[in-house]
Amino acid sequence: MSATTIATAPRREAGAERPPTRRGTTIAMALCVVTILLAVLDSNIVSSATVPIVRDLDPVHGVDRIPWLIAAYQLAATAALPLYGKLCDTLGAKKVFLGALATFLTGSALCGMAQSMGELIAARAFQGAGGGGLMSVTMVVLRQIGAAAGPKEGKDGKPGGGDRKGNIGGIIAGAGMALGPWLGGALADHAGWRWIFYVNLPVGIAVLVAAALVVDLPVRTTRHRIDFLGAGLAAAFSTALLLVTEWGGEEYAWTSPVITGLAVAAAVALGLFLWRQATAAEPILPLSLFSLRPMRYGFAIQGLVGVAMMGSIVYVMIYLQVVRGVAATSAGLFLVPMAIGMTVVGLLSGRLVAAGWSQKTFVVSGSVFASAALALLTTLDTDTGLWTVRGALLLMGIGFGQLIGQLIELVQDTAPERQLGVATTGVRFFQTLGTALGASLFGAVLSRVYAAQGPGGTTSDIARLTGPAREEALDAFVSSTSAVFACATGAMVLALILATRLPGARTKV
Repeated sequence: MSATTIATAPRREAGAERPPTRRGTTIAMALCVVTILLAVLDSNIVSSATVPIVRDLDPVHGVDRIPWLIAAYQLAATAALPLYGKLCDTLGAKKVFLGALATFLTGSALCGMAQSMGELIAARAFQGAGGGGLMSVTMVVLRQIGAAAGPKEGKDGKPGGGDRKGNIGGIIAGAGMALGPWLGGALADHAGWRWIFYVNLPVGIAVLVAAALVVDLPVRTTRHRIDFLGAGLAAAFSTALLLVTEWGGEEYAWTSPVITGLAVAAAVALGLFLWRQATAAEPILPLSLFSLRPMRYGFAIQGLVGVAMMGSIVYVMIYLQVVRGVAATSAGLFLVPMAIGMTVVGLLSGRLVAAGWSQKTFVVSGSVFASAALALLTTLDTDTGLWTVRGALLLMGIGFGQLIGQLIELVQDTAPERQLGVATTGVRFFQTLGTALGASLFGAVLSRVYAAQGPGGTTSDIARLTGPAREEALDAFVSSTSAVFACATGAMVLALILATRLPGARTKV
């Protein structure tokens, strides 16, 4: 497949002659925050509403298709990420932002109107293609809004790197990730599962119209080529890898021909993708980015954060429901302390970095807090006080709140201006792959430890057990989740080691 040339009509760079007003900047920033919330909530909101969806659309065979329902959005979103980054750098972030939002809203409407599981899965994939762009492209928009508003002075009187609006986007994304399952369950219980998708429409349409009128960003005037072959290879690699992590050990044995074939396909696609990036005139993810130390360490740490967040959020929810008997909706409320911690400390660290503090300080500090929180979760037992769980999640929010926003800012500060889009989507791409690998690793650890220590059967049989057999099963399950949290702690300790390798000074002043 050959690269295709895309040109844009000449036009002055928006804001070059007339800087945006403070009011216009605030409105544009608010629109971006709402957009990020829509994208993040929809990436995990369905997980807590699968029962009413299956009951309505396919009560006989729907349960077997739930994995596809949950995975369709993430697969499409991840596969599209590299292309979105290059389109931002080629066409300008505003056009791509509006296109991604329109795609997301169309997919939301189709999801709400679905009359079968097949239709809903297809609509979720279409929605995910837009949602993946919303998360990453909006981070680029936030960055350019801050740049257009002009730099702020640091504590030494020197430029402090501009408004750290991208940091806010990262924190809102983290908070939305924590609250998504709870909101999905609440909407499904009180308004019907279709409103999980319909609620996006009035909000999203308002954002779409307002963004078209208010957001004023630079428009690219030079000719660029889009490496569609590279984008296709990236999509093939990520899709094959995600399917391995989704199906391995669950739908198919790890040594089955399906999983083996997908693993080989992922390896081949990755090799071809790297070859293409090394030889393409304008690669979709330039390998030159990895020559920058903050960039390559930032990508790696973000991937490890994805691994650890999977271990914390998902398996804390599983522990609460299986071991402590907490209802799904009530279990989601346990994530509120984590969301609060992420938001408050993330905003605070963003202000301090804008004042001239080193980003490395907060990446290292965040890694320490997150590691400590995960280590605390390894001590959970069948009768551990629930306030201990809440405390661990608050501590984890304090850690991840420092990490998520600052890692995005670190990469954006380091990237050359002409590659801001591909660098920002690269952060999301590595986090998504880390999450997928974490899901696979932790699922395998949970199953193996439970099989070795449990009374026989699988974790799905625990609900039917009674008496001593149930007590034995719960003890084995707690040991299994402790092993999972220990692995997540190891991932964050590795992230901490990498964080100490970051440059201590600001990447740009």
